[in-house]
Amino acid sequence: MPNDLTFLQLVQRCDNFSSAKSDSSLSEFDSEELVSLYLSDPGPQIGLLRPIIVQKLKIENERSRKKNLKELWSIHENYISFASWANTPSKRTEAMKELCERWRDTGLFPDVCGPKKWRAELYPVYKDPFGPHDAPLDSDESNFAFDMERSACALFGVVTYEVHLTIYQEIESETKPEGRELKIWVPTRAKTKQTWPGYLDNTVAGGIPSGMGIFESLVKECMEEASIAADVVQKHARCTGSISYFFRNSAGWLQPEVAYVYDMAIPPKSDLTLFTPKPLDGEVESFELLDRTTVMARMRAGKFKENCALVIIDLLIRLGYITPDNQPDFMKIITRMHGRFEYDLKW
Repeated sequence: MPNDLTFLQLVQRCDNFSSAKSDSSLSEFDSEELVSLYLSDPGPQIGLLRPIIVQKLKIENERSRKKNLKELWSIHENYISFASWANTPSKRTEAMKELCERWRDTGLFPDVCGPKKWRAELYPVYKDPFGPHDAPLDSDESNFAFDMERSACALFGVVTYEVHLTIYQEIESETKPEGRELKIWVPTRAKTKQTWPGYLDNTVAGGIPSGMGIFESLVKECMEEASIAADVVQKHARCTGSISYFFRNSAGWLQPEVAYVYDMAIPPKSDLTLFTPKPLDGEVESFELLDRTTVMARMRAGKFKENCALVIIDLLIRLGYITPDNQPDFMKIITRMHGRFEYDLKW
């Protein structure tokens, strides 16, 4: 486990992919020739494909021809798009459902979307990743492009969406330089989790499934993961912004992501039991109320899930614990946590 990671290094570990080629390779996969995925021809870019996926999509078209089926993919030298017949969200969703389930059942990518990794949850794909969340409108005039299985999103390099909440309290303290002490509720992920088992996390975090609003997703996750009642969330949770980053995992799969960030500051003299998280659905092993020094030490030791470290860095900036005066990489950190997902063409 790494020791003494800087805040900038923590950000770089999460936002670790760039399409720009450089002599100093960030990853063993940087030499791969990636291909843009477009919704239509012409149309918006919605993903990025590794060579192995490009080859599999060519095989998919060959399979369709042999079975006298319509080919799903329009394959060109430098890009791939959906075929012209797949011109509505419902058609693309149905086609991707059939493909992903067949890949699951044939064991094509078992460590990504095999039976043990399958989430049985649909994620929306949008034409503009920073546009409106209007799934599941079945109109090609909408920003919504199609739904697909959550676990398979990384195969196609499409943007996914999460919502993260930090429950914290600040207490006046004469012994702290800031005159206050920050404490944060931090969960340990269950060792049975399909991803990042045993790592530390944000108080509540989860993906945003298709057709569910961002705040609605947060309310659901707060009860399921932390036993925080809906009325408490609705009264005290506040959206404070978002972060965006392009993560390439250790197997080389591409995971661009937007995380919507929420805070829940525990009011002074409040009933603390209302804000005390407790495991409910088995995804969390335990919760601890940790002071800022302990949280920062565990972050720098690499014990947090990598995108969750970014959410805490964002919190520390907004609360004034990380500033331009005490952090020489302040502007690099700020800009790096708000990526635009620029491929060969800009979204």
